[in-house]
Amino acid sequence: MKNLLSLLGLLLVCQSALSQFKKDPILNLQTEDMKLLNWGYYLGFNQYDFQFEYTNNIGQDILVDKSLGFNVGLIGELRINEFLDARFEPGLLYGQRILGFPGFSTEAEAIREVRSTYIRFPLLIKASAKRFGNWKPYVTGGVYTAMNLGSKEDSLDDNSSGQFRMKKNVFGYELGFGIDIYTEYFKFSPSIRGVFALTDELVPDNDPSSPWTGNISAMRTRGFFINFTFE
Repeated sequence: MKNLLSLLGLLLVCQSALSQFKKDPILNLQTEDMKLLNWGYYLGFNQYDFQFEYTNNIGQDILVDKSLGFNVGLIGELRINEFLDARFEPGLLYGQRILGFPGFSTEAEAIREVRSTYIRFPLLIKASAKRFGNWKPYVTGGVYTAMNLGSKEDSLDDNSSGQFRMKKNVFGYELGFGIDIYTEYFKFSPSIRGVFALTDELVPDNDPSSPWTGNISAMRTRGFFINFTFE
């Protein structure tokens, strides 16, 4: 019932937002973008992947089974001029990936479940087009740092004990696009983002010739977000 009510609420918001695209609408929130500071929050979904680099490109690649996770966070926006804003979007993200390592005969050895809870701190620049009625497209990009609370970086156990380890601190960049839709009471902004880690996140196994990590020279997160922002 709770999920159904949430879905109905989202559909009503989307219906209200889409009504703003009609010809010659009544302009909503005409002074919204003139504020020096603006605040909001976002909810959304993510799908994380891994990009692997191998020491020797011989044999099968590691398989990654991806699933949907969720995002939630806050927004602080500083107006630079009519078309540019600086944004700080701290958030909490949860995602899960299942890795399948080749060359093993049993599932217990071949499969590693990676659950990650990230606290992210993105600093972004939002570049908007001119407002058209009650909507305005934009692109956004910037850098982020994140802490992976599920990294297990300090664990003494490794894959030989069934433990896949990752580094706690991650740095990367983010690119995206979206639409600001001005409703009667708030600004609603659906957006799509791509995230790309720059740092190697793998903590190698204790054995340099490990059948799990011995052939991996780097492992970096890749992923995309679908965010729904309310300001």
